[in-house]
Amino acid sequence: MTVRLRVLATGPLALVQDEGRPGLTGVGVGRSGAADRTAYALANRVVANPPGLAALEVTLGGLEVEVLGGSLTVCLTGAPAPLFVDDVPAGTHAPVTVPEGGHVRVDPPPVGLRSYLAVRGGVDVAPVLGSRSHDVLAALGPAPLAEGDELPVGPTPPEHPAVDQVAPPRYDDDPVVLRAVRGPRDGWVEDPDVLVATTWTATERTNRIGMRLSGGAVQHAEGAGELPSEGVWRGAIQVPPNGEPVVFLADHPVTGGYPVVGVVVDADVDRAAQVRPGQQVRFRWVSGA
Repeated sequence: MTVRLRVLATGPLALVQDEGRPGLTGVGVGRSGAADRTAYALANRVVANPPGLAALEVTLGGLEVEVLGGSLTVCLTGAPAPLFVDDVPAGTHAPVTVPEGGHVRVDPPPVGLRSYLAVRGGVDVAPVLGSRSHDVLAALGPAPLAEGDELPVGPTPPEHPAVDQVAPPRYDDDPVVLRAVRGPRDGWVEDPDVLVATTWTATERTNRIGMRLSGGAVQHAEGAGELPSEGVWRGAIQVPPNGEPVVFLADHPVTGGYPVVGVVVDADVDRAAQVRPGQQVRFRWVSGA
């Protein structure tokens, strides 16, 4: 019998995510994929999945699933949400065996934003353009989870989990400091150093597309026009006309004509994806990526 997950509750947002769709930007399809790539990959590694199998990305907890068709090994990483199996606390960042019929519940994390629940064998829903990731901007890929959904689990991998526990990350830094390099259009604003001299606050409009910031303004240079839309990396810091920066995350679009004044270094982009609305953020210029 195929092992599967029945969704009992989803919380604010629960999505199937993998490594995304690389190589399709030229035809207008963004990469998407797990917002915190490190946490997603770690969850797969703990349950001995090959890289790239799909897992569940859970925003601010609230997910509950029932395991059907057999027992299943799972692992929760990322934001340290309390994990329960049949109402009994279970450890995060460790493999946990769930019996057939067992309920797995992910409560809201005290810090961080996104948790990743990997299942041994991966979530085996149908891929779209080669990926099982949901892109919230393009509405591409498996739909957000809904109560009553049943998610098939793939075949058990030949490798066995080799670790009992991995170190959880820390998300209690305040403010969060993100390293950034100067962007290709920093000459289109009056003073790009305002970006690093200001303590910003992540707003409630933050999502997988971008982390939207308030608390100051990076003014466009006088007479600066509008740029043609340009492709950008995950981590690009775009400044729209109101001067409040947006850090592009997993489901980002092209620029839309606004200058990119900096780019968060790739090693810090996953940390940016764990910033909660209301949390403070600062940037620090570095000379290389």
